[in-house]
Amino acid sequence: MNEEHFKKIISHAKEFGFIFPSSEIYDGLSATYDYGQNGVELKKNIKNYWWQSMVQMNENIVGIDAAIFMHPKTWKASGHIDAFNDPLIDNKDSKKRYRADVLIEEHINKIENKINKEISKGKKRFGDDFNEKEFRNTNPNIKRRNEEIERIEKSMGKAFENDDLNAIYELIIELGIVCPVSGSKNWTEVRQFNLMFKTELGSVSGESSSIFLRPETAQGIFVNYLNVQKTGRKKIPFGIAQIGKAFRNEIIARQFIFRMREFEQMEMQFFIAPGTQEKWYTHWKNERIKWHKALGIPEDFLRFHDHIKLAHYADAACDIEFKFPFGFKELEGIHSRTDFDLKQHEELSKKKLRYFDPEKNESYIPYVIETSIGLDRMFLALFSHSLKDETLDDGTSRTVLSLPYSLAPNKVAVLPLVKKDGLPEKAKEIFNRLKLNFNCIYDEKDSIGKRYRRNDALGTPFCLTIDYETIEDGAVTIRERDTMTQKRIPILELNEYIDSKVNMNVLL
Repeated sequence: MNEEHFKKIISHAKEFGFIFPSSEIYDGLSATYDYGQNGVELKKNIKNYWWQSMVQMNENIVGIDAAIFMHPKTWKASGHIDAFNDPLIDNKDSKKRYRADVLIEEHINKIENKINKEISKGKKRFGDDFNEKEFRNTNPNIKRRNEEIERIEKSMGKAFENDDLNAIYELIIELGIVCPVSGSKNWTEVRQFNLMFKTELGSVSGESSSIFLRPETAQGIFVNYLNVQKTGRKKIPFGIAQIGKAFRNEIIARQFIFRMREFEQMEMQFFIAPGTQEKWYTHWKNERIKWHKALGIPEDFLRFHDHIKLAHYADAACDIEFKFPFGFKELEGIHSRTDFDLKQHEELSKKKLRYFDPEKNESYIPYVIETSIGLDRMFLALFSHSLKDETLDDGTSRTVLSLPYSLAPNKVAVLPLVKKDGLPEKAKEIFNRLKLNFNCIYDEKDSIGKRYRRNDALGTPFCLTIDYETIEDGAVTIRERDTMTQKRIPILELNEYIDSKVNMNVLL
């Protein structure tokens, strides 16, 4: 784990108005965060990029916005009331509680780190002659460790498949996993804990008025599938997309905004004919990885990870994992959900949720391919990848948040060289001209160099300096964030020039 970088991410996010601890004046509330003035803009831009690429760019995908509160039977049908559990284990010495599966996964990560160290040694030893694939296949240490990972994953998969909590406990003991806090192996048995938040509807409490905060946004799509299909006259295959809040009573919420109790999801459910799920599963795997790579995320920061334990509704599932400062973790899930959800809702609601296929002249319950990405995790992935310390040619250094230009919270900083001689007035005139099309910052405090550095740290793609020449020639100096190059551009050409660099079309 790159702990120093992770600490820097958290402090930078607060210092520059991206993310604040929630209720901080009351010493905060565990695992809840507020998005500040720059964070909310970056978050909105990520949403727009996802929505435009998913809905606007696909004629057979539409969006909805379903309510957070749903009829309690929804969660009975979906399996959440009976099966939405985390396997938890307590350390008797530290009194800390952990997810059993996460402890095992972190143990596997340690073995993977040993493999990576072995590969780094090989690269240093053999230099340009190094063949990583051959090295992985022939090095005895790597082969032994890969076999160990395979054995652990197989044991864990079997235990989860059989809901054998004792087998999970035995695996933790066998692997000698210790508590990260106390360092001891003094564990309790593994127990299941339901993750849904329960509340009361109306003024009378009791089972009849108990409802849940939704633990996922998908069910709002499933219960509206027929409404959308009929009113939109949609033919299969078609998709329904949604961005919305979800809530999970995570016992171990940690790692900043990576795992929270209140979070936001960007999900799309793609309804298909039975028997075509393998084709569409592959299609959406390819489409989603392309979406991430378009943001400039290097290939070695992304990987597919097939699920060891399939959810009760899936016949295939994988994650797109991102290399966070604390290791590779799930960023987006792609699941082949079969017809489980619609079949369950049809059975419990007693309402037909079938699709009549005019070409086949038959009715059937559609199968579903799901793509589900955590908006907060996507925010953290972009933020952690983009935050860099650079040493410049003159020996000085700068902190830069090299976000994709289209997603940056502010696109332009308008900076009068000095606060006199009519330069602020001219700068305000330019600011008012640009603000119709772009999020802009006006800043006249401190030296121009300090203002450049401040905007580098905010991720602002362009800084416009209004100087004495501007009054005479009607042009400004425009400085680009990543290259730090500067050039003069006429004021009348600014809109077109900036738009060509920051428009969402550049990503799409």
